[in-house]
Amino acid sequence: MVKQNSALTIGASALGTMFEWYDFFLYGALASFIARHFFSGVNETTAFILALAAFAVGFVVRPIGALVFGRIGDLVGRKNTFLATLVIMGLSTVLVGVLPGYEAIGIAAPVILVGLRILQGLAIGGEFGGAIIYVAEHAPEGKRGLHTSCIPAMAMTGLLLSLVVIMATRAAMAPDAFSDWGWRIPFLISACLLGISLWIRVKLRESPVFQQMKAEGATSKAPLTESFLRWENLKSVLVVLFGAVAGQAVVFYTATFYALFFLERAARIDGLTATILVGAALAIGAPLVVFSGWLSDRIGRKPILLAGLALGALLFFPIFTALMNAANPALAAAIRTSPVSVLADPDDCSVQFDLLGRNRFESTSCDIVKSYLARAGVNYDSRQLEQAGPARIVVGTQMLIAPVPASLPEGERAGAISAFLTRVEALLDDSGYAGKADPAAINRPLVVAILAALLCIAAMCTGSYSALLVELFPARIRYSALSLPQNVGNGWFGGFLPATAFAIVAATGNVYSGLWYPVIVAGATFAIGVFFLPETRGRPLR
Repeated sequence: MVKQNSALTIGASALGTMFEWYDFFLYGALASFIARHFFSGVNETTAFILALAAFAVGFVVRPIGALVFGRIGDLVGRKNTFLATLVIMGLSTVLVGVLPGYEAIGIAAPVILVGLRILQGLAIGGEFGGAIIYVAEHAPEGKRGLHTSCIPAMAMTGLLLSLVVIMATRAAMAPDAFSDWGWRIPFLISACLLGISLWIRVKLRESPVFQQMKAEGATSKAPLTESFLRWENLKSVLVVLFGAVAGQAVVFYTATFYALFFLERAARIDGLTATILVGAALAIGAPLVVFSGWLSDRIGRKPILLAGLALGALLFFPIFTALMNAANPALAAAIRTSPVSVLADPDDCSVQFDLLGRNRFESTSCDIVKSYLARAGVNYDSRQLEQAGPARIVVGTQMLIAPVPASLPEGERAGAISAFLTRVEALLDDSGYAGKADPAAINRPLVVAILAALLCIAAMCTGSYSALLVELFPARIRYSALSLPQNVGNGWFGGFLPATAFAIVAATGNVYSGLWYPVIVAGATFAIGVFFLPETRGRPLR
């Protein structure tokens, strides 16, 4: 059996992964523009959350892709399976770039968009597991962690590449042009990347482990049955999902997508600046993933993974507070010195998210106040009125009483609400909550350093867990058994993080409250991993 060059094995597998994740990350990085073009029939807050939900739809179907392509990978082979996923992902991404918006074709636009996201999710469900298995089954003993860590590192590089392409496109045209049609260019560039990646991956040979199993007649005839209906294998699936992957996923997505969204929506940094800052941090973070994989070959997979989970659970709140202070010091100071409170009867208040986007949140005085604050991204807390009456907004020591729509003649409601919101806006502006972050006040080196610290925590989890996944399952069912927990964890626990976190923020009014989701999941995964996750370093793969 001719041995394949390690550089070609890692390079081709990692390049394809980078391209697929470039495609996948484009949607998240351009979520604000996608919300504007494909969900313009609803209010702004709901449109953004729906755009994030459509982003998450791609993750919902990832376990299905894992089952479909995992079974094919165990029956037919590793190489051809992730070639198929590459083609599906690439074509779906190019089509997003040419899809007409809501104003052109109405409800068909978001429906088709969701369909393309589903195809992308199915493809990703089979890609990552196939790539790390292929690399691991070629890797020499003692370097499995190093070699497999190149795959998630290149996934992070795919995010960096998507941000670089977006930045270059935005810099080359006027802001209005980019908002109108220029945001489509990064999606169309995928056609070139698809051709290059396919050309390189076609040169690969099948995994030697799979070739040996096939020659010996040892491949599984029913990999899904063996993986999920036999307790010894199902137990490993559950342990790796709840004791490793779920926490790894939320830590990774908090450090990447959520950090980007937080800078744009909570800290109010303009999109281009936020993209540049996150891109600079990713250039630091990607090599740390490889270092984490290398270190796991020396001290083990489990201690590095668990350390990353613990640090995430303990430090997310202080890190994001520091991020706000560095990114928008005026807003951070306003939150401290002139806190905003909404005093209202709880029965008078709605949750500030409507799945159908039909609620304008103007039927009660409380909704008028909270919907404005949600749209403006203002941090506030809710308190109950001591006696019945209309809702009040308190900014520092000043108070404004909201109009009660039901008590006003129909012809006067819109004018009264508009006048009240104008007074609220002026009060917030005077108290330091005005508009976008001042570019001159952004501490860019500190922001990059804080983002790099987040990515360092993510790297500890991501660089060490790839080899663990491969080593935990027997070769005959490895593709199927590994892909399902990987994609449930990253698809559901991680993929839902941005939409869930911002829905929590919209419901509570606290810009930091969305962090409770990754903190709880990372903490629970750490606890389960301590007691049930085995150390796999040194296990044979054949």
